Amino acid sequence: MKHSDGGVRAVAVLEATKGLLALLVAIGLHVYTGQNLSALALELVRHLHLNPASHYPGIFISAVGSVSQSSLTLMAFGAAVYTSVRFIEAYGLWHNMRWTQWFALLSGAIYLPFELYEMIRHFSMLSVIVLLINLVVVMYMYFVLFPRRAVI
Repeated sequence: MKHSDGGVRAVAVLEATKGLLALLVAIGLHVYTGQNLSALALELVRHLHLNPASHYPGIFISAVGSVSQSSLTLMAFGAAVYTSVRFIEAYGLWHNMRWTQWFALLSGAIYLPFELYEMIRHFSMLSVIVLLINLVVVMYMYFVLFPRRAVI
């Protein structure tokens, strides 16, 4: 095992975790396909002891009710595809496959400008943490792919 294998495996675990979360979203979306989403949103608002006629709960109920069944199915399919990509990446990283190291570097780097924009636009600790984790992964994968040569 090379010195970088532990770090690469940590990135693999992170990617597998993202895949697992996406799988839960895909299953959740699939479960609610075909159901009356407005009624479910209203039930959730009442369960949380909120007034459905007040401003924000009303916006939530309206937004959930406007999601079409075909959109819900498409979102579930997209989440399933994302899950597959993350699991394949995690498997490849765990087994130290070079192409998945490149994939991790490039796919992480693509998100950095969007995460930076989101952090600036809607500053929160969550946006800072997401940006920092992704930045660490991208930098680490860069150093795995381009190790410094020892100068003699």
